[in-house]
Amino acid sequence: MPNHPVDVHVGSRLRMRRTLLGLSQQKLGGKLGLTFQQVQKYERGANRIGASRLFELSKILDVPPSFFFEDMPVGGASAQAGLAEPEDSFEHQFLGKRETLELVRAYYKITSLEVRKRVFDVIKAVAAEEEDKKQAPSD
Repeated sequence: MPNHPVDVHVGSRLRMRRTLLGLSQQKLGGKLGLTFQQVQKYERGANRIGASRLFELSKILDVPPSFFFEDMPVGGASAQAGLAEPEDSFEHQFLGKRETLELVRAYYKITSLEVRKRVFDVIKAVAAEEEDKKQAPSD
């Protein structure tokens, strides 16, 4: 039986926040009284996270419990009930990638707001150039 989309989403949000905080699965598991394998199963959506455990995780990771349900993709529970709103074009799969999380962590380690803004501007300029290359007609 495949993992439920809501469990997969909650698990990916757990992984994203844990990685942003620089916590290993083992360290988080220790705080919860679990093994790292159990944390792994939560993050993959293989094991459903109960309400009390989710509340405990929200305290450890310093986020509100609602954090785990933010940006729920259309394939979530609301879509099954026919209540989903149209999703924007943002690609959610990039949020859970290790590379994205490491980039965000490194970005926020830059203490100078001026330097951080320059880095942001460079990244936007490179991305815009790549987008222009994609849209340019080929000869």
